[in-house]
Amino acid sequence: MSTQLESETQTIGTVAAPTTSLVMAKGRWVSNWDAENPEFWNRIGRSTAATNLRWSIFAEFLGFVVWQLFAIVAVYLPKAGFDYSTTQLFWLISMPSLIGATLRIPYTFMVARFGGRNWTVVSALLLLIPAGGLALAVSDTSTPFWVMLTLAGLAGFGGGNFASSMANITYFYPASQKGWALGLNAAGGNLGAAVAQLLVPIAITVFAAGSLQLPMAGIIWIPLILVAAFGAWRNMHNLSNARSDVRGALACLREKHLWIIATLYIGTFGSFIGFSAVFPKLIADTFTGYSAFQLGTATISLAFLGPLVGSLARPFGGKLADRFGGARITLGALSVMATVTVGLVLTLAHANFWLFLALFLVLFTASGVGNGSTYRMIPAVFALRATMASDTEGKTGGVGAARKAAAALGLVSAIGAYGGFLVPQALGLSISLRGSYTPAFCIFVAFYIALMAVTWFCYVRRGTEFANRGV
Repeated sequence: MSTQLESETQTIGTVAAPTTSLVMAKGRWVSNWDAENPEFWNRIGRSTAATNLRWSIFAEFLGFVVWQLFAIVAVYLPKAGFDYSTTQLFWLISMPSLIGATLRIPYTFMVARFGGRNWTVVSALLLLIPAGGLALAVSDTSTPFWVMLTLAGLAGFGGGNFASSMANITYFYPASQKGWALGLNAAGGNLGAAVAQLLVPIAITVFAAGSLQLPMAGIIWIPLILVAAFGAWRNMHNLSNARSDVRGALACLREKHLWIIATLYIGTFGSFIGFSAVFPKLIADTFTGYSAFQLGTATISLAFLGPLVGSLARPFGGKLADRFGGARITLGALSVMATVTVGLVLTLAHANFWLFLALFLVLFTASGVGNGSTYRMIPAVFALRATMASDTEGKTGGVGAARKAAAALGLVSAIGAYGGFLVPQALGLSISLRGSYTPAFCIFVAFYIALMAVTWFCYVRRGTEFANRGV
């Protein structure tokens, strides 16, 4: 049985189809969504899409929060009495990214299978497991490492949320506004990493009275997770026209440019999420006296500034890409990242915290800009590839550019997130084997330079079709 919010309709042939109303079945399934219809969009579509976007951002924001919890808490575990080695601590920092990146692949298809509203509720409630589990695990210093590591892996639920959230929101907006909506959705989610790093140290120390209250790191988010799940259930919608495109994803996997752009995204987003996770420990290990600042009875860490500037920079990366081309902005971002990382290598021995912090904030900013510009390259590259195929073969093939690009958005986000695992692991091995973080930073410099060469050769080099079209 359907509910019609308004009664205005238009006739298409012999079928009456509403253009200014939502036709909803039980479970808030909308059967007549048409964002490309100006009348429908202006009357009911815009406001409905905005409601879904707001709750999607809130749920994704909490996903990023939970995704970062173990990276933040790992710094405090030795002080709280947990006898974990440096290698084990780095595994706790990196495991959420490994599982979160892997979950992004199936999460991409969950919206079409279960509905955007339904999956937002489910994915939000799943966050209760790592948040509640963390609160229980850190309350007992005898908790085995394998239990802590398992819970850190379950925090990957938060990383998977990004893929389903982006997949859901893309169905709600017309093509002309998808970039803005997806950019806002992504930036709002990314901010969760910064907010977690700001609030968790405060939460575990403000009422500590000389001791750490580590369970608060998970407890404080549980009410917000419940609000997000209830709000999504109460206000969001499922769209019946959302469809899984497995064929598009399989066709996309055969495209070499998927793998090229995904590698670039490892360098940009992987650096952002990887350094976000490891930044608190880098500060604690390298500049112990600056790892925490007293604010009354609470403690704050300046580590939150890194993911904060990176998150805020991401939308600007997309805007710059719209104007100057995603490849050029990505090349510029990578060059800044390489240069700043060289600066870190050269200045680490001087033990100047404020220089260290300034260089890292520039690195985070450049990675944020690169996140937006690299993601913006995906539809442009696949659209041009389809045009080139049509010109040379006289046909576009079985799977169109739009379907491949849509599939690539989810796959690239998944592959790029593995950088969040690789960065902490490289730093952990470096400090364990060499007693210094410098070797890892040298590897990062070489990687960024290699990505610059790939970007220039494939997309910026004069004379190539991609460069001529300003991709």
